[in-house]
Amino acid sequence: MDHLQYRHALAAQLEASELAFPVSEYDARLARVRGTMREAGLDALLLTDPADIFYLTGYNTFEVAVHTCLVCSDTRLVLQVPSIETGPAVVTARVDELLGYRWEGVSEVIEPLADTLADFHAIGLDLYGAGLRHGVLRELQYRLGAERFRDDGGELLDRVRIVKSEAELACLRESARMTSLAIKAATRIVAPGMLDSDVAAEGSRALLAAGSEFMSMQPIVTTGRRISVIHLNHQRHRIAADEPVFLEFGAAYRRYTAPMMKTVVAGRASDDMRLLRDVCRDLFDAITTMMRPGNTFDEAARAAEAVLAPHIDRVFFSGVFGYAVGAQFPPSWVEGSGYIACGQPREFETDMVFHLPLCLRLPGQWGIGISDTVRVTAGGGEALTDNDWELAQV
Repeated sequence: MDHLQYRHALAAQLEASELAFPVSEYDARLARVRGTMREAGLDALLLTDPADIFYLTGYNTFEVAVHTCLVCSDTRLVLQVPSIETGPAVVTARVDELLGYRWEGVSEVIEPLADTLADFHAIGLDLYGAGLRHGVLRELQYRLGAERFRDDGGELLDRVRIVKSEAELACLRESARMTSLAIKAATRIVAPGMLDSDVAAEGSRALLAAGSEFMSMQPIVTTGRRISVIHLNHQRHRIAADEPVFLEFGAAYRRYTAPMMKTVVAGRASDDMRLLRDVCRDLFDAITTMMRPGNTFDEAARAAEAVLAPHIDRVFFSGVFGYAVGAQFPPSWVEGSGYIACGQPREFETDMVFHLPLCLRLPGQWGIGISDTVRVTAGGGEALTDNDWELAQV
């Protein structure tokens, strides 16, 4: 049978059988998005980011490298997927119409998509989001007119997605539970002489054993001087005595990730390591105190910068004290809807959730990273993960 026959055969047995949330959750999300669209004067959104599509429909797959898009209008959801994604589209998604194209026939994308968009005069795009292919957009603009397309679709989705529902918070708490179990399991086996990849293997085993789905990022483990280079990962390096070992894990539960960092010392921590651990804790306290409705992301970042100022000539810090997390797909668990950094004017709202990636690096020497995933409440930031904020010595 071809992919059209396959779709109908699957739908008869399994249509929407793996929807991640109750229908009422999706109805509420759609109502918020459509209300925001009307306020912005948009007739439709053309979405290509896998996380945005998941957010509105439940569509869930590990194959996010192919062209997939969702057209969201005031009355309909139309999902376009390649033939190899027919199964996930039928089983995991809730849409009004499914447009298929042959995996090997990407030129078949344009005609049905142009027909779907033909009646809309203001179509919102996310020009900075994942998955928007230049060739597809060029052809649509040629056929329909470039003036129909606007670049504010991504910002609109970000404003909605950054505030989490109770169902989303429950998923983040479950991710936090799994993440914590894996961090503890990896911490227990750290010892001089073992490989960083051995620690990563134990972290991966514990994440999967706890129930994690495929993760948006695999476990991150670095040791010694390699911690000082941001975004390296395990590579069969042997852990030396008294070296710090950096762990950053994030389990996926219904695609939601609550990451956590911890630093373990394979022996005795130096006074300098303990000092930077204390700076990380002071940064965390300064930020979470400011994470309450009415304060801006910029104000929280400036409070943190005041703590960091005495050390800034000596250590490297990324400049981002927190980033929003929620539902994501590889290659990253960063939601991209908000950043706690200087110059960011948005105000905190209750039930925003951020990972605070507090890692201080001494270039060429080592680094100390400790973090939690934190929810915004009326009283300030509330940790969803359960980091003990100790510089563990094993």
